[in-house]
Amino acid sequence: MMASRILGMGDVLTLVERAQQQFDQREAEKLQKKIRKNELDFDDFLSQIQAIKKMGNLKDLIGMIPGMGKLTRNMDIEDDAFKHIEAIITSMTKQERGNPTIINGSRRKRIASGSGRTVREVNELLKQFQTMKKAMKKMNKMGGAGKMGNAMNAMQMMGRKR
Repeated sequence: MMASRILGMGDVLTLVERAQQQFDQREAEKLQKKIRKNELDFDDFLSQIQAIKKMGNLKDLIGMIPGMGKLTRNMDIEDDAFKHIEAIITSMTKQERGNPTIINGSRRKRIASGSGRTVREVNELLKQFQTMKKAMKKMNKMGGAGKMGNAMNAMQMMGRKR
């Protein structure tokens, strides 16, 4: 394992073990179904951010991915990188988190004010979220969500065999 770290190959098994500790199998299956149906919302996004944060330092997690160790050495990734995203999402109403398309100009101002962020940052998050949903939709059309689920299952199986 140490040799693979030195070679910059990451520590995939440790990453899988940490993920298994934080992600409930039933929740993962529900999320996979939502992704397939392109029904992902900000509540799902927020729960994923919180689960990732529980796994540990973001820079260390990224460093466990093969080939990413060298990239993260020179990067300054803050531990609270998700803090402003969480603030924006938690400043949304339940209705807005479930259906972001209803967020108009006045709602954006209220969300920005409530989160201590700017309207521009709220707009950026909304745009990034829509871009992510479009990418997932394309992936679904190509059969990617099933493949992604199969890859996750394979990684979980690798972690169990240790």
